[in-house]
Amino acid sequence: MSRILPTQTDATVERSDTPAVLSLDDDGTRDVIEALSSETAYEIFRLLNETPATPSRIADQLNQSVQNVHYHLENLESAGIIEVTDTCYSEKGREMSVYVVSEDPTLLFLGTEDDRPGLKRAFKSFASLLGPPSILLAAGESISRFVTAE
Repeated sequence: MSRILPTQTDATVERSDTPAVLSLDDDGTRDVIEALSSETAYEIFRLLNETPATPSRIADQLNQSVQNVHYHLENLESAGIIEVTDTCYSEKGREMSVYVVSEDPTLLFLGTEDDRPGLKRAFKSFASLLGPPSILLAAGESISRFVTAE
């Protein structure tokens, strides 16, 4: 018997070529740093950077409770670095959101707005060599080290 409701997603991780740049004087910078500050949130972000996932799948893979995963997903979504991309259904027929890293990669720049024009030119050259996903991971690693050092 075939299922009427999809239990799997065919969502993929797609990114634009133009990153969002957050600087120290940007209101969203603190939100991004706070959202990625816990080890669990950071691991969720890394997982979603590889593949879209439901909260229950994330909980299984990270050996966390679904409630804990939901808490971190809400923080990451509020910071604008992940989003719901699809919906699928559990074996019991419950609707589940499928999360993915946001379409626009984000670069955290530890300078001010005044310093950004030269940064954008340099970043575009750098990103074309390595690709946006690798820059995003490098930025995430830097944030993780910065937050754990405090």
